[in-house]
Amino acid sequence: MEVIYGLIPGMILLGLVAVGVLFWAARNGQFDDLEGEGHRILMDEDLPPAQQTKPKQRMPDAEDNE
Repeated sequence: MEVIYGLIPGMILLGLVAVGVLFWAARNGQFDDLEGEGHRILMDEDLPPAQQTKPKQRMPDAEDNE
């Protein structure tokens, strides 16, 4: 039962540290753009947007049906 006297203050201290880290991250801009990086990684930046082409679809030939 004596161990609970050490665990309760320890958990309160750990909780306060976690809340402090959360506020520090929010103040330093860690949560400003949550979706931008996820979309940016999917963009193809090899070619400018005017030069990007769609892949050509192959038309089925008469030979494919045989």
